[in-house]
Amino acid sequence: MVVVNQEPRVLDLLHPEPVRRIDLERTKLAINLAFAGGGSGGLFSEELGRATLASSSWEPAGFANDLFLQRFVGDCFQIRIGGREATLNTAHLVRLLSQPPADPNVVSFRRAILDELTRSPELRRELEQLYVSVGRVRGLLENASGGRNWDPVRRQLDILIGLREVFNRMASGFAGARSGLSRLAEFGREVQASEPYRALADLLHYDANLATLSVNLAVGADGRIRGFEIAGVRENSGNPFVSPVWKRWLGKLELFVRGFRFGDAEVMARLVDAVFSGIDAEATVLVQLVGDLEFYLGSLGFRDRAAAAGLAVCLPELVGPDEPRRLLGLFNPLLLMSGVTPVPCDLVSERFATTVLVTGPNSGGKTRLLQSLGLAQVLAQAGSFVPARSGSIALTAGLVVSLIEEVRADQGEGRLGMELMRIRSLFERLPPGAMVLLDELCSGTNPSEGEEIFELVVAMLTRLRPQAFITTHFLAFAARLEREKKLRDLGFLQVELGADRRPTYQFTPGVARTSLAGHAAERLGVTGDQLLALIERNVQRWQAAPNART
Repeated sequence: MVVVNQEPRVLDLLHPEPVRRIDLERTKLAINLAFAGGGSGGLFSEELGRATLASSSWEPAGFANDLFLQRFVGDCFQIRIGGREATLNTAHLVRLLSQPPADPNVVSFRRAILDELTRSPELRRELEQLYVSVGRVRGLLENASGGRNWDPVRRQLDILIGLREVFNRMASGFAGARSGLSRLAEFGREVQASEPYRALADLLHYDANLATLSVNLAVGADGRIRGFEIAGVRENSGNPFVSPVWKRWLGKLELFVRGFRFGDAEVMARLVDAVFSGIDAEATVLVQLVGDLEFYLGSLGFRDRAAAAGLAVCLPELVGPDEPRRLLGLFNPLLLMSGVTPVPCDLVSERFATTVLVTGPNSGGKTRLLQSLGLAQVLAQAGSFVPARSGSIALTAGLVVSLIEEVRADQGEGRLGMELMRIRSLFERLPPGAMVLLDELCSGTNPSEGEEIFELVVAMLTRLRPQAFITTHFLAFAARLEREKKLRDLGFLQVELGADRRPTYQFTPGVARTSLAGHAAERLGVTGDQLLALIERNVQRWQAAPNART
């Protein structure tokens, strides 16, 4: 049998103009080797790891570690179908989120698919079942033995059955889709109309229905079968793979005379190989599709995780940098990972292109606010849900986050030197219009010198018109900047305190008057009385020890 195999249509659910992001020939070779039984565990993950991404101006090194992005994806982007949790390619999802597309049309395309999936539970179920079907094919390809003695031809037939199910589900399950999901239906119908698919369907029909037997059973009074006889045999003569009996015997006789020795199983194996070679390019498309499906189903999993905690996510309105900022019900998803229910807050400002100084007490939520803003920007830029009930976001040219102060054994500078290097690194990688999130700027030096450097940094930042949020405990300095109004586009937020002078984890305009260090010290057990009690306890314990010195 000769099956014509043409390069398949590009099936891409992430870009408005379809892009083939994997190497077709290399992946097709790997798929064929896996089908033949060589075993190729990790085939899909390896090819997705090499897949190209949309052009991006973001540098993951500037924010991914500080936002714990890999852990966020692993814990919050989960796919649970039928009570079972799927194992996602976390590395590929992290790449998608940390290198978001520079083209806003790509972002809008992805948002339209997620919007349709949230509005149509039926389409979501179809997408989930398609993911399960593709996963079944993937499992058969990547595990040649299945952990048991398995007829290799039977395994290959099961792969073909799985492929037929995938293509049929594409064609029928997404016929009514209006977003980019409609590409699944188009691809499925195109495959169904091809000659290789018809050969696939005929072979599987032949495998499942070579002939029909009519059987007469004799059943006794106790319900047990006493005997049976075959009343008739009707072959499926309409299938092109079924030959008349005389022709099959004649073919075997001819092969015997010529000296060939192979049985029916070998003939079936050759037919299976021939059919798969006609549809291997379409099978290769599934590798890229897995990554796309995990992006959308993982995003929906994040939405489900938030809803289970009583929180809401949204696809925010995308606006320009001079439009008002509005994020209502903003929460920190990293807290969900720690088993803590976040306290949402509302964040509203006149425009995005400003530098905002955030002041307030320790443990008042300032650092958590920066993490929330950073993750919201990452998710919005990638075209996914953001951790807020509603709001608007302006896309940026980059993101730079500095929240974690790492001390290295080989560092050649003290705290001030490391802080200056941190500032230098910020300006080396900061494009105009980027988002900047800095925690405790210039906290590594004395206030007088720190304030001078701080003011220089803020003044230089305004030249780049960033979306900047900077936390600080230089309260008098921040109050002076607010009072003097010398720096343009400079805003101020403070942690709101309740009637008991405890943080409410909300933020209001202005500069905090105190860091409430005493409250933090009392909460952590570092007041004078608490320390004195520890000293007395240690003295008594030492004196009571058997070998205590006098």
